[in-house]
Amino acid sequence: MADKITADILKSQKNDFVIIDVRESDELDGGKIENSIHMPLGLSIRNAKKKQIENLRDKKICTYCGTGYRGNIAADELVKEGFDAVTLDGGYPAWNQS
Repeated sequence: MADKITADILKSQKNDFVIIDVRESDELDGGKIENSIHMPLGLSIRNAKKKQIENLRDKKICTYCGTGYRGNIAADELVKEGFDAVTLDGGYPAWNQS
């Protein structure tokens, strides 16, 4: 399992991470974390497995979704592929509440 990071810690270290939003396009209407990259869950997994996001290899990555579930799956798959990835505990709602 990938490690989790709280919204407060992520906010204080935001510039240290590449933040990937793994929600689907229709979920973005409610907002997103500023400067995050939109890459839905399936695409993020495929991109990692097909070596299409190698430019992120040396970066710290934080994934998030609407609840934390898909973000955790994405971070877990990225870790399996050798990336330094964590997930935002509680997803986007946690970001809005902190």
